[in-house]
Amino acid sequence: MQAPQKPGIHRGVSTYCWYPLYNVNMDLEDSMEIMQDMGAHGIEILADGIIDGYPYPSKEWLNKWFALCDHYEIVPVEYGHWVESRLYRGRECTVEESLEQLIHDIKLASYMGFTCMRTKLGVIDEILTPTQIWRDVIRKALPYAEKYNVVMQPEIHAPTKLTDQMIMDYVEFIEKEDTQFFGFNVDFGTFQYRAADGMPSFRPFDPSKPEDIIPLLPYIHCCHAKYYNMSEDFDETTIPYVEVVNIMKEHGWNGYLLSEYEGMHKENYNHCMTQVKRHHVMLKRLLGE
Repeated sequence: MQAPQKPGIHRGVSTYCWYPLYNVNMDLEDSMEIMQDMGAHGIEILADGIIDGYPYPSKEWLNKWFALCDHYEIVPVEYGHWVESRLYRGRECTVEESLEQLIHDIKLASYMGFTCMRTKLGVIDEILTPTQIWRDVIRKALPYAEKYNVVMQPEIHAPTKLTDQMIMDYVEFIEKEDTQFFGFNVDFGTFQYRAADGMPSFRPFDPSKPEDIIPLLPYIHCCHAKYYNMSEDFDETTIPYVEVVNIMKEHGWNGYLLSEYEGMHKENYNHCMTQVKRHHVMLKRLLGE
């Protein structure tokens, strides 16, 4: 990934915004064209859903990827992938089996131009506690991440709060290993304080507070700028965007906010287009563009 020309917060899009629409109403080039039109140049992909032939894409597909990025002025920001822990019946993957998966994705992500990875670790419960071997897997992967200049980032996603013990464990690991190649992707859904109109409340709302993000900012390389409901007035009605973004600006955070839609009518092409465009009108306003 090319570093932004100037420090600050930059806008991007996760292809997850349109996930059910791929190969039905749109393709990767359509996404990039929409992004360029909105001035949102950073992209996150879900590797297994976007890369033809994943995990072993053809040279032709990779050449097309590079050509599209150049043509639409797209910056590869985050490569979404999974470290599968249950590939085999009756047992979890070993450290070495998990490491093999991770190294392959590190190399592919780096080759495609990404320097961040949304490293989805296997979980063992409903509050997203990672599998017990996560420290050993990540520790052994760190030399490869450094060699290929890719930061591994587990996603901090509701119902996890930014003050939970899991987060403290991650911070302790980062500081103990003295590494810049493991960090966080904070999903803004952790700040959600109410259900979107027309959507059931999927959990009791005990959200993270906007200020909870402050001590974590040095470890955050990009965020999922989650949105559920963008109003006609260009406001997200369930997440305190003004407070969160202002805190990030005041503390000089540098990185990408990647739009990620999880609202109603996600399989409706026109609705998805309206919602993502409203989201970027709001982000432009908040960022002073």
